[in-house]
Amino acid sequence: MFGAFFKAYRKRYSDPNRGFRGDYYNHDQLVRFAAKKAERLKAAGLVDYPAIVHLETLANCNASCNFCPYPSLERKGTRMPDELITKVIDDLCDIPKDVYFQFAPYKVSEPFLESRLFDILELVNRKLPNASVSIITNGSPLTGKKIEQLGTVKNLAYINVSMNFDNPEEYEKVMQLPFARTVERVELLHKMHADGVIRCPVRLTRVATSRNDDLSFTHWVRANFPRFKPDIAPRHDWIGEIEGQGDALVVPDAPCHRWFDMSITATGVVSMCCMDGAAQYPKGDVNTSHVLEIYNQPWLRELRQSLLSRRQTRSPCNGCTYLSY
Repeated sequence: MFGAFFKAYRKRYSDPNRGFRGDYYNHDQLVRFAAKKAERLKAAGLVDYPAIVHLETLANCNASCNFCPYPSLERKGTRMPDELITKVIDDLCDIPKDVYFQFAPYKVSEPFLESRLFDILELVNRKLPNASVSIITNGSPLTGKKIEQLGTVKNLAYINVSMNFDNPEEYEKVMQLPFARTVERVELLHKMHADGVIRCPVRLTRVATSRNDDLSFTHWVRANFPRFKPDIAPRHDWIGEIEGQGDALVVPDAPCHRWFDMSITATGVVSMCCMDGAAQYPKGDVNTSHVLEIYNQPWLRELRQSLLSRRQTRSPCNGCTYLSY
């Protein structure tokens, strides 16, 4: 069953962190990849249905990273009501079962701080057999029990651990978490991956700073966690929410694959995309509208159908420098 699901899933839609084999410091390569990825999603029939649904059920994180908008988030601590979670999942049931998409139980949040996480994922597994589950965590809240529970989740596509640093000084300064504890939790995840408790790919990720530091992190991951893949993500300014990080960048002359996303905050407001952390550019509210009605608003459909260069679109896309794989 597990293998059959992913064979069909990969045929329709590829994991968003797969496929890029270029230089993540090379702007032109990233632009070309972004355009091809958007074209691939359109060709997969995802104009009508989202490729990824982010559902932030609890706006809470135990880290305070300076490359993330969480520390200044106004909705910090907001808990989505159970009834609204069920309503969103019921809305997603209207996606045909032969259309495969990704369900991500987080936005600007740490999923393992959500006490309802595994109840939510059980509901997703039961009602949305065409949804793969992706997890991004800082790793700090992981315990043996939570890893065991995670191992029972069906259609688990990947786990990304946002480690970011390979030394305690930088890690603790930026993340505001104990380095030794997080390493201990990642070691436990590594062991339980080797034991077969977790079967999906696991990556240790880093937000890029410099080639030398990125290379050092890559070597550290390979030496200490050989079962896990190191992955470097380009740094972003979150549509201007993180001051200074996008100053040297330009708006890409290409469409954006994030036009195929739904990014639902804990209040129920749907932000423009994953980079709209504070939901400054809302495109709807799932409290009052069906998820697919929001996704298929005429101006949003036009973006996905035309795949215009974002330089030719409306705000905020025409001022956004986001590029990623």
